Amino acid sequence: MADEKMPQTITLIASGDLRDSANQVCWEAQKDMESRLIAAIESLGHRVVRGHQFDEARGHGFIRSQRQGMDVFRDIDPDAPLIVAEAVWQYSHHVLAGLTTHRGSILTVANWSGQWPGLVGLLNLNGSLTKAGVQYSSLWSKEFADAVFLDKLKSWLDTGSVAHEMSHVTPYEITSCDANTRALALQIAETLQREKAILGVFDEGCMGMFNAIIPDHLLHATGVFKERLSQSALYFESQQVSDEEAQSVRDWLDQAGMKFHTGTNHETDLTDDQILGQCRVYIAAMRIADDFGCDAIGIQYQQGLKDLLPASDLVEGMLNDSVRPPVFSRDGSRELYAGGPLTHFNEVDECAGLDGLITNRVHSALGQPVENTLHDLRWSDRDASGTTAEEVWVLEISGAVPASHFENGWADAEGFRQPPMYFPSGGSTIRGISKPGEVVWSRIFVADDRLHMDLGRATSIELPAEETQRRWDATTPQWPIMHAVLHGVSRDEMMARHKANHIQVAYAKSADEADLAMRAKALVANQLGMVVNYCGVRPDAP
Repeated sequence: MADEKMPQTITLIASGDLRDSANQVCWEAQKDMESRLIAAIESLGHRVVRGHQFDEARGHGFIRSQRQGMDVFRDIDPDAPLIVAEAVWQYSHHVLAGLTTHRGSILTVANWSGQWPGLVGLLNLNGSLTKAGVQYSSLWSKEFADAVFLDKLKSWLDTGSVAHEMSHVTPYEITSCDANTRALALQIAETLQREKAILGVFDEGCMGMFNAIIPDHLLHATGVFKERLSQSALYFESQQVSDEEAQSVRDWLDQAGMKFHTGTNHETDLTDDQILGQCRVYIAAMRIADDFGCDAIGIQYQQGLKDLLPASDLVEGMLNDSVRPPVFSRDGSRELYAGGPLTHFNEVDECAGLDGLITNRVHSALGQPVENTLHDLRWSDRDASGTTAEEVWVLEISGAVPASHFENGWADAEGFRQPPMYFPSGGSTIRGISKPGEVVWSRIFVADDRLHMDLGRATSIELPAEETQRRWDATTPQWPIMHAVLHGVSRDEMMARHKANHIQVAYAKSADEADLAMRAKALVANQLGMVVNYCGVRPDAP
């Protein structure tokens, strides 16, 4: 027939980790996901070719570096429809260069799994593409055979785009704040821009997270500036910390009730020496932050320090808590950052750092808990216990939240060895269950050369031990977990809108106080020049 469309050939690529050990472990899950996706595309009358092949020598078929990604794109038709398929965590910069100049329609696709965090990798890639100004569509599915997925996939195959429901997004209006809150928030914003603040950045660009780097001109407009620090300096400073000082931090944690699960095998166990190494880094980080007058710091760890030091996660959790081991200046004359957190942004995510800094100041002014942290938006599932009919998100971060987020603080914290696949030098996590309570969530991201903030409300709920364990077993059982019910945002709405693998969370003392803190934070962000949107909540003027 004259109007019958010819079958398209779709090019498929897969960005992976920088570490072949991780790529090898994850390859079978990626292979299974691709087979399901390809079957779905073929069922709609099109064919798929892979843009790069399985590497026999390396034992996987992922793009494993930026250089390889550039080489792969040399052989891809720049006008071909292109799918980036992700069943795992991936380094966005491996494929970003090629995607910035690709003219054909782009679709990012993820599996829906806790164990294989393709959706986390997809959200990072989507945030990076958004920052880079690259047009793309996005889909996710558990089986790649459900009617909703197939319908939206057909839309992309036919038109080059996919539409998602966005009615939960409401542009900020200043009328959503009362006069007192407005005055307080304006004062916070004006003080920040007048007196300024410093983010101490221990090397940018962790794990290819282009979306986590704020361009200087956008950051400076908020009154915040970067102090670019070196992880080599952090390593050196950690080696200057005495055994006695490191042991005093460990003793404090033991006395506070934290339980470490230790052994003697460095390759597989959490050892006492690994914990003492983390204690040294904790002291070193605070001293360097004090040297440079930092208001918040971010440690990249991962590729920078993984072969030299144990994981920094125990360090990061301590830094973000008001209740933590005291650290003194080198001469012992001053306690550093006494009485409060030294806000830390995990994986040197500068968007989370700016968010954490603002959150700390807003919550401090309102008399709310100042401890805040980012989490991975890891996975969501229906509650198998029947405790709630709502979709419950698993929020997890790589082993570190402030212990004040647990019901009994440090007494509820456990330390497990970080998984050897990613952390060859080990190190303790801070594992626990986030306490029930009212939460403000938010995310700063870059789009159209502007800073944006999305924010909303959530409730951290309590689930039975069996359901919590099921969720831990389905994700990463060594890491801390929050059972989060997002207010007014469905699973698919969150995925369609969110521009990062990370989400910032902070508690408030009540629902009303959480609403107030959210409105105040929105106003501060607005005054600092950000484009602000509420997600799922529509706060009216009190």
